[in-house]
Amino acid sequence: MSKEERQKILFEMCDEEIDFTDIPEINQDFLKTVKKIEHPQKSKTNTIKIKPHLLNWFKNHAQENSYEVLINNVLENYIQHQIEN
Repeated sequence: MSKEERQKILFEMCDEEIDFTDIPEINQDFLKTVKKIEHPQKSKTNTIKIKPHLLNWFKNHAQENSYEVLINNVLENYIQHQIEN
């Protein structure tokens, strides 16, 4: 069965048809032991001014990722290059 066929079947299911028996119940005891996990490189939201033509360039050249990811990648590569030289 293809991925598309499996997705079609899942999307057509109603909630009552889903088998949850292999998933442990989440109860208060479980919640007491949960730890918040954050990515060590988690981004913070900041506001910076970017010239419109630069922002448009990033928006037009971002392909698989968002333009924000592209901007971060460019900055990280630039800094890494500066550190190595």
